Amino acid sequence: MSSQFKVENYMANSFIIVEGKKTSDIFYIILKGNVKLSKENPTIADSTNNIIGPGDFFGVISSMSGHARIESAIALSPVAVIAVRKDQFGELIQKNPDVAMKIIRFFSKQLRFYDKSITQLTLKNASEENPEHLYMIGEYYLSKRSFQHATYGFQRYLKYCPGGPNAEKAVARLKQLKAPFKAPEPDHDGLNRHYKDNEMIFCENEYGEELYIIQSGQVKITKIVDEEVLLAVLKPGDIFGEMAILDNRPRSASAISFGEVTLMAINKNNFENMVKSQPQLATRLMQLLSERVWTAYRQLENLTIKDVLGRIYDTLLIQIEKQKILIRPKQAHNFQFGVNELLNMVGLPKDKSEHIMVQLFEEKLITIDGGKLICNDISELDKTAHFYRKKSAMERKREANKNNY
Repeated sequence: MSSQFKVENYMANSFIIVEGKKTSDIFYIILKGNVKLSKENPTIADSTNNIIGPGDFFGVISSMSGHARIESAIALSPVAVIAVRKDQFGELIQKNPDVAMKIIRFFSKQLRFYDKSITQLTLKNASEENPEHLYMIGEYYLSKRSFQHATYGFQRYLKYCPGGPNAEKAVARLKQLKAPFKAPEPDHDGLNRHYKDNEMIFCENEYGEELYIIQSGQVKITKIVDEEVLLAVLKPGDIFGEMAILDNRPRSASAISFGEVTLMAINKNNFENMVKSQPQLATRLMQLLSERVWTAYRQLENLTIKDVLGRIYDTLLIQIEKQKILIRPKQAHNFQFGVNELLNMVGLPKDKSEHIMVQLFEEKLITIDGGKLICNDISELDKTAHFYRKKSAMERKREANKNNY
């Protein structure tokens, strides 16, 4: 590696990074020794194998996303690490693309794990991704008279499950829809793909061979859980679909064009070449993955808070953290949303929220003006949310100890 990468040495039992540190643009690759990773409030999805060694890395999420450290790293023995600044990631890719690919794949896998845990906690009826479910996707869209999407679902079912239990039914549905059994290819222009409004780019439960970078237009990310749920609306510059080509699993959600859309497509075969030849694009992907992992981690951490009022405080703090606002004492913050939006974020029905909102406003840390929520002191909000997270972690620990006896 380049001499520009600094090697740092740590004695046994010393901290290399500390959870909660607000600003740090450095991540580490272990050269020798062992490091223990720990979190004050571990979530249900955090790995139990938290001892890492040579060739492993840590601190990437906070470094590449710009958020506070979400874990501490302690040297278990004398340790030597390579310190890589965020702005050196492109150079790291060029000098050692295998390390870059290892980092990208690790965070892809971690994101999939976090997303699965969140889905299990919030969408109780969600099921594992499986191409067999494509038939039911087709049936859902048919019931909604969304014939274009229904056709796509049945066609993809026949592609991946030609001998499946619903193959004859899928054929009958396509005949009913007067549609071919095989889906037409999207409009190709080299690496670019063009879609008209409301076209299915890919469907949840099908296998993927490409990731996409939006060149123009917008893309809706949706998932069917009893009904179709809108997860995100992506804009030019956003990357999506990378999970399927990184860990070879079926798509976990659908992507649908929202207006006319042009995408750049990168497939499995040229992905590693893209990482090596276009480090700026790989850096962007790493930043995106890190931001997504951080968001998923905070969502999962929030869901483990049993006290609803605590979840509300923590939800408000997450909105501030997303904007990377430096938390200072006595600093106020005006949220650009009101009570209904907050309740939707927390997943709290309006008919069960009145006494919680009364309690929230009685504590006077959060007020409302012109229909918008205001925090009068974000440093107090930070302390309050931390209190509830720690309290919930202690309750989970007591419950786990009780179950062990």
